[in-house]
Amino acid sequence: MRAVYVAFIGAGFAFASWASRIPQVRDRLDLDPAALGLVLLALAAGSVIALPLAGTLIGRIGSQRTVVVMALTLAAALGVIALGSVSTVAVLAVGLFVMGFANGAWDVAMNVQGAVVERHLGRVVMSRFHAGFSFGTVAGALLGAAMVALGVPVPAHLTGVAVLVAVAVPLAARAFVPDVDTGTDGEPAPQGSALAAWREPRTLLVGVVVLAFSFAEGTANDWLGVALIDDHGTSETVGTLGFALFLTAMTLARWFGGSLLDRYGRVPVVRLLAGLAVVGLLLFVFGSPTVAFLGALLWGAGASLGFPTGMSAAADDPARAAARVSVVASIGYCAFLAGPPLIGLLGQQVTVLRALTVVAVLLGIAVLVAGSLRPLPAEPRAEV
Repeated sequence: MRAVYVAFIGAGFAFASWASRIPQVRDRLDLDPAALGLVLLALAAGSVIALPLAGTLIGRIGSQRTVVVMALTLAAALGVIALGSVSTVAVLAVGLFVMGFANGAWDVAMNVQGAVVERHLGRVVMSRFHAGFSFGTVAGALLGAAMVALGVPVPAHLTGVAVLVAVAVPLAARAFVPDVDTGTDGEPAPQGSALAAWREPRTLLVGVVVLAFSFAEGTANDWLGVALIDDHGTSETVGTLGFALFLTAMTLARWFGGSLLDRYGRVPVVRLLAGLAVVGLLLFVFGSPTVAFLGALLWGAGASLGFPTGMSAAADDPARAAARVSVVASIGYCAFLAGPPLIGLLGQQVTVLRALTVVAVLLGIAVLVAGSLRPLPAEPRAEV
């Protein structure tokens, strides 16, 4: 269980370390909102390409080896990003693409491993694993804020993070448990194909829920700090701290949210949190800079459980967990593909701050299809 936490924490720490330095990279390369959105698209494109392939890769080499390989790949990508941040947009885009690819496969693999551990324990722990991811993002964002305040160059910061990830995650992953459960006859349980999972209505609807919450989370990752600095007029350090506040709220909600899911069930909790995220978003967009911090807090708490709950729903049937998690994650990551350029292009017309209201539309759709999150009949935990 500790090894899975390290995998989630490491992924979050690596991503937030990059995200926390986006404003400085933007200024160094002189990128306007539209150009920045297109550059960030490279990261999302790498993830979206990796996700449909992840189920097959995990089936061949297992989640443990997949996490190790992708952690090392992501560390190398951070080195390229560090170089690109002070050289050219092309180098930066290549590094972001490779980082996105590694992150996408790593994401599916650690969620598959998390589902295996959850079944072994016989209780809901997926949201806590994702809290580990969020804890990593908080640590990465706070470190980023400190680096900005101390004037540490982006290349030095990201290179240090790369070394840490390349050492810590592969060492921890050695303690992963086998992915494949055995049946009552002692033979490995059959694994469902990803192609068949793409034709399952429930799996696709779960993917839509995850997409909406991923858009809410990913938009904050890419644009919350920029909006605070550019539109609310805060300093770079304060803008980065606002991003850290969002991540802190998300982390706490994920850590304590498992008990809410056990008591009230997936569907009502997810619908309630979607509404909370919308309220926070509106406060962030239309309030004063001080009110915007409260909005960031509510936005982070509201966006917290959609992704992990969708992963648990996709993994309800152990025999088809890898295939369904891969499909749901693929759909969810489309938000990271469409989000950066959409907000960037809208931001050119109506400011980044106003463009963020698009998030509320997708969360409304998530409320409508959240019924798909109900456990399958074979799931031991019944929906309340």
